[in-house]
Amino acid sequence: MPNNHDHLTRFLLERANVRGVLVHLDQTWQAIIERASYPPVVAEYLAQCTVAAALFTAALKFNGRLSIQLRGESAIRRLFAECTTEGTLRAIAHFDDEVAPDITLDDFGEKAMLAITIEKNRPGHQDPQRYQGIVALQANTLSAAFEQYFMQSEQLATRMVFFKQGQRLAGMLIQQLPEQANSDDDWQRAQALFETLEAGELFDLDAEEILYRLFHEEYVHVLESRPLDFACSCSRERVENALISLGQAEIVETLAENPEITVHCDFCGQGYVFTDTQALALFWPNAVAPGSDRLQ
Repeated sequence: MPNNHDHLTRFLLERANVRGVLVHLDQTWQAIIERASYPPVVAEYLAQCTVAAALFTAALKFNGRLSIQLRGESAIRRLFAECTTEGTLRAIAHFDDEVAPDITLDDFGEKAMLAITIEKNRPGHQDPQRYQGIVALQANTLSAAFEQYFMQSEQLATRMVFFKQGQRLAGMLIQQLPEQANSDDDWQRAQALFETLEAGELFDLDAEEILYRLFHEEYVHVLESRPLDFACSCSRERVENALISLGQAEIVETLAENPEITVHCDFCGQGYVFTDTQALALFWPNAVAPGSDRLQ
């Protein structure tokens, strides 16, 4: 299969000192949206966040996971997309029962914010290092919002574009290399070529052919090409930590009404069941469930 389905390609424009990422999502995106009934406008915004998460994870050099989160005061309350450096993605949106089909980013409200969180893996079983950048959402499009984020938080000149064809997604990012002495002419030239990209090329051509057609004058080199797929990072350990964060009193109150606690992952539907003994043991390792003489 050509690498314009569920694929990520990192590249370098040697002449212009610009790096870039090209992403295609097909079955991955379908696996995400089949788990919920999203209005078209919600799906559109979530699609762009999902592609952006893959683009950013490839553009920034680290080992771990990156998430994008948009929060606002509109009928679309929250958009969340996550990509790991292993190439797995997941995404979800929270929204009201009624969402206007023409909702814009301006409708997200004055307090709307964009947060990008990076969790870098550390050796052994150490907790990951967590970095988060938050900026106000002050753009008319998500691509412009992401470009502003990189300029404000990373001081990196960035351009992004998203395309959607049926249930297929594609996107491209280019960035000036921070360690190079770039001229304005180099960046302007790269942007001019970038702006000639059309949806038909992205969905019809192989990734390498797209890059050659666009950037062959800039001595384009493919640095990496790898597959992408849907996968959820939920785990019993993560659910345990979430239960602990609720507090002992709330868990005891819940168990008084039901002898077990069941938690379902919103992303993939996986269920995690905790008996009363297991739930109490999160707070007291040697807890005994009511009516039981068995220790855990």
